[in-house]
Amino acid sequence: MDFILTDRQDNIGIITLNHDKKRNALSKALIHELIRALNEMIQQRLRVIILRANPGAKVWSAGFDVTDLPQPGRDPLSYYDPLEQAIRAVQRCPAPVIAMLEGSVWGGACELALVCDLLIGTPCATFAITPAKIGIPYNPTGILHVLNVLGMAVAKEMFFTAQPLSAERAVNLGILNHLVPAAELEEFTLKMARQIAANSPTSISVMKEQLRILGNALPLSPETFERIQGLRRHVYDSQDYLEGQKAFLEKRKPVFKGE
Repeated sequence: MDFILTDRQDNIGIITLNHDKKRNALSKALIHELIRALNEMIQQRLRVIILRANPGAKVWSAGFDVTDLPQPGRDPLSYYDPLEQAIRAVQRCPAPVIAMLEGSVWGGACELALVCDLLIGTPCATFAITPAKIGIPYNPTGILHVLNVLGMAVAKEMFFTAQPLSAERAVNLGILNHLVPAAELEEFTLKMARQIAANSPTSISVMKEQLRILGNALPLSPETFERIQGLRRHVYDSQDYLEGQKAFLEKRKPVFKGE
């Protein structure tokens, strides 16, 4: 594989994001490799999976690869898009997935990390949800994932400001399960993974699925769903959507006009 590395320690699988040149941006190619590795580890009946970046990474992942965004008229985060497939793969993986976080986590990578079952980070870990900086609409399931973890007030702050949340605040809010020094991160994470692997995988997989179902148990009427989709379509048909992509590629601050 070109963009990730895989390893195995007894019943524990390790997937390492390995595209430092692009700060582990979640391109279609990287995501396809990630899903393939995850499926292979499921087939091998591994009991815990760790998702990490290379040691010492300053950016765990820069989030959705902006160069993969479609032009106006098409939903950038539809059900079948790769990032959505990766998020569902992590959620539906029968084994617990631990996000081992060193460095900053941006945009769609925040959601990918938040849907992991446990998050363990270092003091340099930060979280920034950035669609407003690029002028794109976030999808309802993604907003629900963030809302379930952060609560309404913090979710609004992160979506509206697009500013990073520190590791210290993240652990106080319950986003991070544990905050550990960088030198101890790998050892600490593997120790917890071994504790999980020693328990009943059948019991854990069933409890994980129950928690997923209950966490998403917020019914929406068809009318409400269509209203949400209509609101999002207003954004990805807008000039702001084009301007956000253009500014990102030109490495300048976007000039949004609300059009």
